[in-house]
Amino acid sequence: MRHSDDCQDHSRTSDAMSNSTPQPVLRTVDIISLIVGTVIGGGIFKAPAIVAASLGSIGWVVGAWLLGGLASVIGALCYAELATAYPDTGGEFHFIGRAYGSRLAFLYAWARATVIVPGSIAGLAVTLGDYLAPVLPLGEHAATLWAVFMIVALSVLNSLGIRPARTAQNLFAFVEIITVCAIVVAGVVGHNHTQAVPDVTLPEGGAHLGLAMVFVLLTYGGWNEAAYISAEVADGRRGILKGLLLGLGTVTVLYGLINGAYLWGLGHAGVAASAAPAADLFRLAFGRQSGTLLGAIVAFSCMKAISATIFFGARSNYAVGRNWRLFSWLGHWHESGAPRRAIAVQAVLSLALVFLAAFTRNGFQAIVEFEAPVFWCFILLVATALFVLRRREGLPAGAFAVPLYPLLPALFVCSSGALLWSSLSYTGLGALFGVVLLAAGIVPLALEQRLTARPASQ
Repeated sequence: MRHSDDCQDHSRTSDAMSNSTPQPVLRTVDIISLIVGTVIGGGIFKAPAIVAASLGSIGWVVGAWLLGGLASVIGALCYAELATAYPDTGGEFHFIGRAYGSRLAFLYAWARATVIVPGSIAGLAVTLGDYLAPVLPLGEHAATLWAVFMIVALSVLNSLGIRPARTAQNLFAFVEIITVCAIVVAGVVGHNHTQAVPDVTLPEGGAHLGLAMVFVLLTYGGWNEAAYISAEVADGRRGILKGLLLGLGTVTVLYGLINGAYLWGLGHAGVAASAAPAADLFRLAFGRQSGTLLGAIVAFSCMKAISATIFFGARSNYAVGRNWRLFSWLGHWHESGAPRRAIAVQAVLSLALVFLAAFTRNGFQAIVEFEAPVFWCFILLVATALFVLRRREGLPAGAFAVPLYPLLPALFVCSSGALLWSSLSYTGLGALFGVVLLAAGIVPLALEQRLTARPASQ
């Protein structure tokens, strides 16, 4: 395939220009902590209220979160097959390129670099700023200033190399367990206090299940990032599979505990009416002064998720530089063990989104709308790529095979398609901006094709 040959030639050129290359140093426990760190972030402090307001009973709410965990595990099994069959720092756009050709792979790389990863980082940073500003005020624009500061500080941390970033992430994951325990305690204590029932009109049953699942599965989002570290896993194929399944299993349990605490402490109507359910739960359980503690907990959780997203996102940008001449300057791996140029680029794009979100009424929801349709469009392409590659190339020796093939991959395709439709149907103006930015990728694609058509010496 021409795309693969071009990528290999360019990779060798990039290696010659680089001081170093990715090394297999990540253990299974590191993968688990990175997945937990990426998935559990600001979304769990915002999305449960939207989900509760979209569904008519506690049973539907609990079912939506369990369904999100199941769908994510099925998706992870499909990714495990692709990552073990075709390990590459290019991750998802490597799978798409192998199945559908270089043009679609380029558009996904463009979308990931300009929409998906910056959107994730900015959404987490905005949530962090909203919770931290009342605790440590810095004036009228405190929330935006805190968001900017954290993006810069955590980008610098990841630029120091893989070992400091890995150590920090493992520490973040440990503290996350303590955070969940604190929320569960608040739920138990809060349930024992009387509270007024909010005047909220809830829909019947699962009338808006599609909208709820957009936010549930975006809150579960991030496990797919493991595809970008397949070249850095010390335990090879087995380590990727174990890390994915154990990481997602941990996330599902933690999400169940957090949502159970919200519903037990505030009630269904209370969660649906809350702009910040964790903050309301802590105030109910421990009094108004607990806001300081809660702000620190949420800020720490967001810091962890931002750091993990920076870690994964930079590696996909690095792979962009190794695969396409137009962005070859990104394909540089610093001798410290980090793709510093890739980290810097995604930091700038994330900061731009934070500043734009500062001028919207609901920054978090606007960023979700911006990111969701583009994200699910390409997740659907990855899901179908498994069928294409299985039929065309078979299953390579030693690769993990998805159980119950083709049933589980078909379920992954259907769920991804449904989420793409829901994200387009229920989101607003932000979705239009994301789609327009994706379409703008046609311009650099045309430039890349012109560069590729020329001899390498020109």
